[in-house]
Amino acid sequence: MKIALATTYDVQRPEYWPKYYTGNWGATIFITKSLMNHGVEIEFLGPLPEGNWFLTRGKRAFYRYIQRKDYHVWSDPLVCKNYGDQASRKLENLDDVELVLCTEVFAISAYLETKLPIVIWIDTPLVGLFGVYAYLSNLCDETAKDIFKLEKRALEKASLIIVTSDWAKSVIMDLYNIANNKIEIITRGANLEIIPDRSLQDIQLLINQRNKKVCRLIFSGVEWARKGGDVAIKVVEELNRMGLPTELVVIGCDPEIEKPYPSFVKVYGYINKSTKEGREKIIDLIASSHFLILPTKADTNPHVLTEANAFGVPCLATNMMGISTVIKNGVNGQTFSPNSSIDEYCQFIMQYFSNYTEYENLATNTFNEYLYRLSWDVAGRRAVSMFDDLLKVIQIR
Repeated sequence: MKIALATTYDVQRPEYWPKYYTGNWGATIFITKSLMNHGVEIEFLGPLPEGNWFLTRGKRAFYRYIQRKDYHVWSDPLVCKNYGDQASRKLENLDDVELVLCTEVFAISAYLETKLPIVIWIDTPLVGLFGVYAYLSNLCDETAKDIFKLEKRALEKASLIIVTSDWAKSVIMDLYNIANNKIEIITRGANLEIIPDRSLQDIQLLINQRNKKVCRLIFSGVEWARKGGDVAIKVVEELNRMGLPTELVVIGCDPEIEKPYPSFVKVYGYINKSTKEGREKIIDLIASSHFLILPTKADTNPHVLTEANAFGVPCLATNMMGISTVIKNGVNGQTFSPNSSIDEYCQFIMQYFSNYTEYENLATNTFNEYLYRLSWDVAGRRAVSMFDDLLKVIQIR
């Protein structure tokens, strides 16, 4: 199978990406690798230069300084029309391509002109995140309306839509009246290079090597407040008060609490996972932890959940948006209501840590969930099967 991957950026050169884009853009790297590992040949249409900047620059200044609102260049129809035209012209010069894959919801696909089937593979629709994430919480009316119109246009045009959760699928069906059979769910794997041939025995060895006297929770996130760092701190404080020696490992950020940090908080800050040393450090910190704790206040499908599961580390996270698609209660962790008490987190942890055989079983099941449901290998295999089915239906028509 040969497909075209339509992105505005250069998938093959992540060193040129803005730092704040590495999460979603980084997923495209792993999508690409997983498809290629399953025999898919890929033609890259990106990068595509942004057009009409002289018009959008004026709009941005007006909304920022006059209306005090956010205007996003990437959602301006003129910009998207330019991206779509560029991709359409590139497609005309390619042979044997069977479908076009877009990992940005509408930047290219909204105005892409092609006879080939279009597949959109995203985390979640943007309209469902209005008022949830900061960059989508103070939008000017023009940008809000444009995002809705462009997203609707792109999703209606697509032959297949892949999202990461049941929640995202429901949002698309409810907001855009898209048919159920046009939307499929594939959870995303770890946003971290992981040795693919690790066995269950390898993971069980890691589990057995974890400290049986001190419970280690790991918190991973760039945004301390949004990811619920304050709750994580309180959980660890309470566990220590209850008599279970517990420490909190923090990676990705510096806690927004008064310094010096409590002795039970071990802060490593930002670690560059694109370097060998950085990856090894992150893997070591995750693998030696008992639980990942992420009492997030706003999240769709955090990659860190799968990254933890990849090393047999169960996750404690908020039951919101797409998280319950990834974390199954009592199987690879536990989800908690946004209103859950600190005591509820502590009781779950105490239950498993006081009976370490139960914890080992939970951790083993956690890795099996990763291996058979949450890895990029599984994602790639399922996507290729969906692409095949789509092409067969089109041939019959």
